[in-house]
Amino acid sequence: MSIQQRRERERAERHRLIVDAARDLAESEGWDAVTTRRLAERVEYSQPVLYSHFKGKDAIVRAVAVDGFAVLAGLLRTARTGKEGAAALRATAETYLDFAAERPALYDAMFVQRVDIPFGTAETPAELRAAFEEFVATVAPLAGHRDPETLIEVFWSSLHGLATLTAGRRLRPDHHRARLDLLLTSLLNHPEPT
Repeated sequence: MSIQQRRERERAERHRLIVDAARDLAESEGWDAVTTRRLAERVEYSQPVLYSHFKGKDAIVRAVAVDGFAVLAGLLRTARTGKEGAAALRATAETYLDFAAERPALYDAMFVQRVDIPFGTAETPAELRAAFEEFVATVAPLAGHRDPETLIEVFWSSLHGLATLTAGRRLRPDHHRARLDLLLTSLLNHPEPT
């Protein structure tokens, strides 16, 4: 291994360590607790080393979010594999909502924190496209006469609303299943246009 290859590997390891530490700190104490000073202490590198990897906290949150989309894409793929129609739709919805509930800070980085990640453009990172493609694979076959991308956006938006309102304790906790059933039924049962 050349010196350059070793340096690149070490840089990648430091990068991963910083991102993981930021996600862990956010999960335990919230995103307000994630500062470059706290991260530098946690990863045992100086703040200038952190700044050599990231311009600041926003760039760190962005990296955490992109990683989160890769994780979400993998979970959604696993959930829908071997399923079709209503079963795939339910598996995707439940997996998405479980992800949001089990990883609140990661979900927050992906969908709530202000980050400079382009959605729905040519510059959209591959990890985000992979997550969206899992929705496409699940929902598009069910679109019928409806525009598949619009239906996917409505499905995703609905799941996000359920996840966010549930996390904020704005919904009746004992009605989770009924809400999900109603959403899935309304997506599956659509009259043909007249």
